Amino acid sequence: MAITVQYVVTHKEVEKLVTTDKKAADQYDKMLDTADNLAGFMTAMGIKMEEAKMEELSILLSKNKDKVGKLLKGTALKNVLEDGSADVVTLKAGNEN
Repeated sequence: MAITVQYVVTHKEVEKLVTTDKKAADQYDKMLDTADNLAGFMTAMGIKMEEAKMEELSILLSKNKDKVGKLLKGTALKNVLEDGSADVVTLKAGNEN
């Protein structure tokens, strides 16, 4: 009999990631925490949008933090985009995986 350890990352009571890689689970969890902080910041700054769109935007920014950081430091958009495509975010509503 084999024993397999699985790491399950949940966000707002929805299972987002199941993996056997602890490092990947920790990184994904940290990305979701950063996204929550970004959403809170944008809301506190007066940005109003549907919750799902806010979550989608904050996850996009979090997943692409290095590219966003370059843009904030003044790097031209063309140069940032040439470094590779941005991570695309697709969210599923409810308790779907």
